[in-house]
Amino acid sequence: MLKEPHVGAPRSRVDGRAKVTGEAKYAAEFPAPGLAHGHVVSGAIARGRITGIDTTAACAVPGVLEVFTHENRPRTAWFDYKHRDEVAPPGSPFRPLYDETILYSGQPVALVVAEDSGTARHAASLVRVEYEAGAHETDLLRAREDAYVPPKRRSGISPPPKPRGDAVAALAEAPLRVEAEYRIATEHHNPMEMHATTVVWEGGGKLTVHDKIQGVLNSQGYICNVFGLSKEDVRVVSPFVGGAFGSGLRPQYQLFLAVMAALALKRSVRVVLTRDQMFTFSHRPETINQVALGAAADGMLRAIRHDAIGATSRFEDHQEVVVNWSGLLYHCDNVELGYKLAQLDIHTPADMRAPGAPLGVFALESAMDELADKAGIDPLELRLKNYAETDENEGKPYTSKELRAAYRLGAERFGWSRRSAAPRSMREGRELVGWGLASGVWEAQMQQTSARAVLTADGRLEVATATADIGTGTYTILAQIAADAFGLPMESVTVRIGDSSLPKSPIEGGSWTAASAGSAVQAACHAVRETLFRHARGAEGSPLGNADLDHVAFVDGRIVLAADPDRGIGLIEAMRAGGAERIEHEQTASPDKANQKRYSSYTHSAIFAEVRVDEELGVLRVTCIVTAVAAGKILNPKTARSQVIGGVVWGMGMALEEETLADHRLGRFMNHNLAEYHVPVNADVHDIDVIFVEEQDSRTSPIGVKGLGEIGIVGTAAAIANAIHHATGKRIRDLPITLDKLLERPPAERAR
Repeated sequence: MLKEPHVGAPRSRVDGRAKVTGEAKYAAEFPAPGLAHGHVVSGAIARGRITGIDTTAACAVPGVLEVFTHENRPRTAWFDYKHRDEVAPPGSPFRPLYDETILYSGQPVALVVAEDSGTARHAASLVRVEYEAGAHETDLLRAREDAYVPPKRRSGISPPPKPRGDAVAALAEAPLRVEAEYRIATEHHNPMEMHATTVVWEGGGKLTVHDKIQGVLNSQGYICNVFGLSKEDVRVVSPFVGGAFGSGLRPQYQLFLAVMAALALKRSVRVVLTRDQMFTFSHRPETINQVALGAAADGMLRAIRHDAIGATSRFEDHQEVVVNWSGLLYHCDNVELGYKLAQLDIHTPADMRAPGAPLGVFALESAMDELADKAGIDPLELRLKNYAETDENEGKPYTSKELRAAYRLGAERFGWSRRSAAPRSMREGRELVGWGLASGVWEAQMQQTSARAVLTADGRLEVATATADIGTGTYTILAQIAADAFGLPMESVTVRIGDSSLPKSPIEGGSWTAASAGSAVQAACHAVRETLFRHARGAEGSPLGNADLDHVAFVDGRIVLAADPDRGIGLIEAMRAGGAERIEHEQTASPDKANQKRYSSYTHSAIFAEVRVDEELGVLRVTCIVTAVAAGKILNPKTARSQVIGGVVWGMGMALEEETLADHRLGRFMNHNLAEYHVPVNADVHDIDVIFVEEQDSRTSPIGVKGLGEIGIVGTAAAIANAIHHATGKRIRDLPITLDKLLERPPAERAR
């Protein structure tokens, strides 16, 4: 009897013990002889220029090695393209300490390097900077009139599709119309691990760099291009990342400063950003959505218009896919979508978990609920009535789509049929009870990735690829795939990732890592299997002598006949027969270009939310969320469930708590700490139920997976907002939905 495979089973994290015991090391924890410490001095104005920097007092502090400013920094590459990383948007990348120009508040203006971190921090407080402030603008509401369509430069972001039909005319003629504006506040990533870089000076100009990054090859390429180094002289290592969610896609400024200081001082240097400084770079951009839906009296959509304006910096065009989802989720013959950017005096925003999708889907799914109210139709019935069988943006069929099943299974588990239609019609004691739902969607992708597999004569297997694990469980799923390839226990498998010396892998992001790295590891393991099987067939008296690879199985450390598992040969025995101490193969897995041209691939979800609102105090609780996810093959239900729960909790924060507040007079984010920037905590999170819908998909990736990192957040904020409307009768279109917005009286009541 063949053993149950690891893939598809709920296995615990193979790196779990290392993390809970402190054995796992993060970017700021790697030791180095003679390690110096750098502390960043942050700028105080939003726009203008530095007129003077006095570092005298800082340099006089015992233990201070150097204070770097724009006046004395070492020379680096001149051209913009040298400073662009793998995922840089169009424009001119930010260059730390480049010159006296101030581009945004909090910009690094100096780096103090000392023998220890305490001395560096103290000395940094003694640096005096004088400025000439210029006029600034950080308010998107004021800048929206100057918004522009991003130039057609290579960005990697799909622009809105061309209009189909005549949405303007169809909207004007529609019996039912919803037209509204939906806004989402700026959010900051705030992972547990703050951004840090430890540069180990190896001598002879060689560096080992420990960086908080979601792609070690991205940091390596950036360092080599900016500082004119060869890849042979720069090794970037990042085995563990304490959360990033997009903030680690691009090299952040502490990497530049740490490498600059190490090269200048010819010694190891560590730079760790403070929690306050975590608010001085990447964030989810503030976004304004305008949505108009037109429908027949029975709720069938006749027109969709969706326009969005996102904030960006003055030096780069950060773009996201915000409006495209509105032409994708539902069937409609008349669709017009538009996306613009407005430049502000801020740092360039960055991708944050499911970039663009939670913003646009919140607007669309809120508008769909408003349409359901006008039509007198159950919100779930409205979505099923307008179900899209194909990708109408691209005119392609889907590789697979089980959203109908997600609606059905989620509704059954949640008890949606017991929902009363009218707002404020459900209550328990002094609490109003609301039930809401939303659809979720995220692109399912695979990227070209290489991996190496090495089987040694002691029966141990090592698989390696340069990808990252930002807490998603990459170590574990790769171990599962590799173990199954040879019928080994997972304890016999070692996974190596997060090292630029390993086979090439793209950044970890976009929910493509499982499909990409998993397929590459499988391909490398299968190449080793072929070599091993040849040795097994050649062994003296081998029962596999007349078999072929398609008719054997690898189980319990043996190669056996699938039709007769009692007949076989051990892996170690096969290697001895071939005189092999190790078998090593590197393989590259690539997406099927033919499938990419013919099909569209997306992960889908249906989210059902219950909220309870104290009618007198406005105190709001999200007491239950059921999310049903169709994401192809689930490699590990345990880690997969954790991923979706994490996304749902983030969606709760987006809906109710997360908001980076700016004082536009100063042009500065003000709540730059975890005391005032609120994120969900344990007390905020109640029941979250995750359902994985059975979905077969052989076209998206060789291993049949679609990815789960993003789908949990998409649609969650909309489901909560819709539940709040059902509970209270108030339609709040401005996230986050805070207590003051719930208690605010309508204009008509205030007039009385």
